[in-house]
Amino acid sequence: MNKVIRIGTRDSELALWQANTVKKKLEDLGYKTELTPVKSTGDLILDKPLYELGITGVFTKTLDIAMINGTIDIAVHSMKDVPTMLPKGIIQGAVLERANVEDLLIHKGNTDFLSEEHGVIATGSLRRKAQWLHKYPSHTVVGLRGNVNSRMQKLHDNNWNGAIFAKAGLERIALKPENNTVLDWMIPAPAQGAITIAVMENNPYVQEAVAQLNHIETEICTKIERDFLRTLEGGCSAPIGALATIDNNTIHFNAAVFSLDGSQKAAVNTSFPLKDHLNKGISFGQQVFNEGGKSIMEEIRKTIN
Repeated sequence: MNKVIRIGTRDSELALWQANTVKKKLEDLGYKTELTPVKSTGDLILDKPLYELGITGVFTKTLDIAMINGTIDIAVHSMKDVPTMLPKGIIQGAVLERANVEDLLIHKGNTDFLSEEHGVIATGSLRRKAQWLHKYPSHTVVGLRGNVNSRMQKLHDNNWNGAIFAKAGLERIALKPENNTVLDWMIPAPAQGAITIAVMENNPYVQEAVAQLNHIETEICTKIERDFLRTLEGGCSAPIGALATIDNNTIHFNAAVFSLDGSQKAAVNTSFPLKDHLNKGISFGQQVFNEGGKSIMEEIRKTIN
């Protein structure tokens, strides 16, 4: 265990928290590690919505290149940012046990706008925007980009009613304000709340090291969600939500694709035995595709392109 495992990460506070978590877990197993922070395209270009950047893996591509070039050995990601198809030579080494999956509305102490016709909500996510407009069709949703800290500051600086954040991210860096409402009706992004570690296929030493951090239940659930996403051909920024949970050897699965304005929805909400989990995300993706998802996705592509 004398070889140093170089851990690649984005340089935001949240990304560093996640990378340091992996660092500590590996060191507890006796491995030597060091952090290598890298700026991603998604962190550098903040004046455009994610879907306009036209890059798959806008937050992961820089780290992929660093790994292929041999400047880092592993890359730590928020799993929901990772494309469902990894670059050639890179594989999923481990998924850590998942944190909270919920989305939070951060507001300014007054939630009267939730029962009123007019409200202004900020988010950079098409999934959150579409689901908000599905529930509150007369509200306005404005774009919001940047890391967690800068997004929170922008909410403070603008006269919006609120902004939507992932609960896990705010809790990880102790940034969750008291003025929050859990959006228990909003379907999270596929793999939301999960941290994944990417490794090179030809590096057995590192593969063996990170495999010890894998949480099998989280791996199963996130695979179902990501298979659903991939089957609908939705990139990380598509308005698709998916959540699989395990309870008493039963998997509960709730997923949907929404039109950009929230007016249309194709969904599945079902349960099945844990032992039957293989390829379930694909079959549910095909089901939703055939039951209205196809026309919704075609319209989304047309609009975005």
